Amino acid sequence: MKVDLVTVKALLTGNALRRLDGKEYRFCPERDCDVVYFDREADSVFDKRDLRVRVGQKESEDPIPVCYCFEITTADLREDIATTGEAGIPKMIAEEVKAGHCACEVRNPQGTCCLGNVTKALNEIRHAASVATR
Repeated sequence: MKVDLVTVKALLTGNALRRLDGKEYRFCPERDCDVVYFDREADSVFDKRDLRVRVGQKESEDPIPVCYCFEITTADLREDIATTGEAGIPKMIAEEVKAGHCACEVRNPQGTCCLGNVTKALNEIRHAASVATR
């Protein structure tokens, strides 16, 4: 998945930013791969250690970020379900996005809206809960 250069620049640490050589970075969503951004043509690669934020798709231990604009983690989603019996967080995020209060193109390492990540995390939480109750 291609990522705007502004996203890459915003999320790299100072040391990593000084190594920025590429112009067309892609995002690697694979959990088992430490690489986050790469530009094959420039032979430029940045991994998890090169970013200022934790990359939710790359993490397996809390806190696992799923929404960078509103600082929502998988633990927040689990608590929301446990407290209310449903997930109100996606609705809140959608309302904030509609109001223009998000900056996903800069804050989310993917450079896209986080609602897909939130939905995926909720599905994983619900699946784990249903397996646990069997």
